[in-house]
Amino acid sequence: MRVFLLIILTLSYCLPVYGQDNLAEIALIIDDMGNKNQDALAFELPTQVTFAILPNKTLSHVFSERAKSQSREVILHMPMESIGGIKEEKNSLSANMSSVKMRQLLQSALATVPYASGLNNHMGSKLTQLDQPMSVMMEFLLQHDLYFVDSRTTNLSQAERIARQAGVMTVKRNVFLDHDADLTHIEWQFKRLIRLAKKYGRAVAIAHPYPQTLEFLQQNLALLEAQGISLVTLGDFMRDDKQLAEKVEHSFASTTIAK
Repeated sequence: MRVFLLIILTLSYCLPVYGQDNLAEIALIIDDMGNKNQDALAFELPTQVTFAILPNKTLSHVFSERAKSQSREVILHMPMESIGGIKEEKNSLSANMSSVKMRQLLQSALATVPYASGLNNHMGSKLTQLDQPMSVMMEFLLQHDLYFVDSRTTNLSQAERIARQAGVMTVKRNVFLDHDADLTHIEWQFKRLIRLAKKYGRAVAIAHPYPQTLEFLQQNLALLEAQGISLVTLGDFMRDDKQLAEKVEHSFASTTIAK
């Protein structure tokens, strides 16, 4: 019992206190970038917003270069097999694919999205449940010094767990802002995002370059700081997450030695 109390006290000391001197953090990703010219309206959003760019599209390279000119972070929005094969993109990663083929597709996709700092899954409700293909992908990401965002297209996803086991920096999506693109739904989800960030100190949201979503974000992202929330780049969010995990790990190590 004494050791347990020591652990709790140590963790409480190490964890940041949000809502006082520190602002809670939100990282925002715009998915499906590069499908059409209209997506370019997203470049008017604050540069802390990360773009998840689809590979092998006419605009993939163009959008990556433009994001680079804004010092905006981009990630590869990699198509993966979904349950039922719904709306699958060409060159999606699939469950029956060899490890060699998977690495080839990842490499060729990455070449069309230069400057990518990481990867998140496009679809993937089937593939992200499977240990073997996810392990292959995480090994690839580790070799290329890329992080992973689990879009959580299924509650059964194993991707975040496998990424952590492989030593890949990772977070999962907490909120989809516009799964339903109705403005009332977007507003409700945005308020939910704020509640989660305030409760846990940080949260990750994914949205899409729908005109109504972009207009809503233009009006509301600037109001976050007044609510005690900082909009941060995904890379900074990842680094903060890693530092927090290292503090917790050190706390456990120190407590074990104390015992």
